[in-house]
Amino acid sequence: MFTSMKQIYAILTLVFTASFVISPALTSPFSGFRADQLPIPQIEPPIQPEGYAFAIWGLIYGWLVVSAVFGMIKRAKDTGWDSARKPLIASLAVGTTWLAVANASAVWATVLIFVMAATAIWSLMRAPKRDIWLFKVPVGIYAGWLTAASFVSLGSTAAGYGIATGALGWAYIGIVGALIVAGPVLLRTAAPAYGLTVIWALIGIIVANGVQTWTVSALAGAGVLTLLALIATMRANGRSVPS
Repeated sequence: MFTSMKQIYAILTLVFTASFVISPALTSPFSGFRADQLPIPQIEPPIQPEGYAFAIWGLIYGWLVVSAVFGMIKRAKDTGWDSARKPLIASLAVGTTWLAVANASAVWATVLIFVMAATAIWSLMRAPKRDIWLFKVPVGIYAGWLTAASFVSLGSTAAGYGIATGALGWAYIGIVGALIVAGPVLLRTAAPAYGLTVIWALIGIIVANGVQTWTVSALAGAGVLTLLALIATMRANGRSVPS
């Protein structure tokens, strides 16, 4: 029998982490929005990282499970963990439904992935000061990938509906948008794992575009250098934690 709300939130974190990790096995595979989901089909849009980059989900799933299990067993009543769990639960609950929604609606998938990203960042901002490797780092990686993925989804969907500009224009907008979010979050949380994950996504965009769409690669490269500079500055000032 649970004796406190903190313990209930610890259990809910584990439950929704499990449902989030299991959800891909219960839905149709998703590798980008299908041609019939958008008025203007987006086949390999320039905002989308190379396929290998999505392998980071294996790391995210595994580390979040370790975090949730440890948190339930060892930190069920910890106030610091409890504060950060609540927005994380919200993110994971939405994430559990995301693949099913993405296979049905690009617009709603875009809305929901921004909700996932916002609540994951909120959780990261509340991360406990103890157990860095067991909460702040895995949640930082999760939030970092969602930051990039939300703008990939926005760019693909907006270009697919012909809003304002085409796929190339939305690649520029998406990269800049992700950096506008990532920079302040990185400075606020002092979480290198978050910044390095956004960098991972940007490198994936560079690999996908290469010299063929060199302007997108150059912009993504500038983003990589900017985030690396922020991480280096934080480390020099003693503000960052191991990632």
